[in-house]
Amino acid sequence: MITLRQLYRYPVKGLSAEPLARVELHAGEGMPLDRLYALTNGSWDFDAGGYQPRPKTDFIALMDHPALAALTTHLDDDARRLTVRTPDGRTLQVDLDDGAACARFADFVARHLGARFEGPPAFVAGEGFRFTDVSVLSHGMMNAVSLINLATVRRIGEEWGVDIDPMRFRANLYIDGAEPWTEAGWLDRELTIGSTRLKAVMRTPRCAATGVNPLTAVRDMAIPATMMERYGHRDLGVYLEVVAGGTLEPGAEVHVS
Repeated sequence: MITLRQLYRYPVKGLSAEPLARVELHAGEGMPLDRLYALTNGSWDFDAGGYQPRPKTDFIALMDHPALAALTTHLDDDARRLTVRTPDGRTLQVDLDDGAACARFADFVARHLGARFEGPPAFVAGEGFRFTDVSVLSHGMMNAVSLINLATVRRIGEEWGVDIDPMRFRANLYIDGAEPWTEAGWLDRELTIGSTRLKAVMRTPRCAATGVNPLTAVRDMAIPATMMERYGHRDLGVYLEVVAGGTLEPGAEVHVS
């Protein structure tokens, strides 16, 4: 039996995961509050009204800045507040409706990273769009939900002789009980999870962000390069389109048709 083990959202692109006990999905829409916010890398000016999806290299992201993984964030959407914690216990409260507070947060992250940027990074919010890695492909892909098969992660760890934390892959849905790599053959097939129906639309190509250890904030693996060497590709996991909305909860059975 295949089951849904874990649910996550990532409110700020590149920053920490938030586990969910349940979530309501709607047809054609993505995970609620997932990648709704982002930090630009200071090389361009954000205009919400005229924004067109841009590549992840235009944002502050894990692939370039492993130290992001050392920050823990929590979004309280009702209070419109983002809480940020550093490894040394400092806490920053960001009022999302206060432009000055958002600017201070962007400066805080830049100083934490100790990196040089072309201009001041900006903390930005999506208005009718998400800052997902595949948003540049289409509006539908911008709202895709990502899935990881835990059996595949275990298998590659066994083959490589290492323990691979599944959170390196920053997926929304983590399933278990399927055979390793079987998800790669689900393209154009439908998954029923609880009362929700989703369609597999694309395999997920992996980037250098997966090399960052989410516990230590250190780049300690070269997952895409190792996958290319061993398997001839760097795809792990799949993107799903929400076909029919419903409730998702860990423990729900997953049926593939």
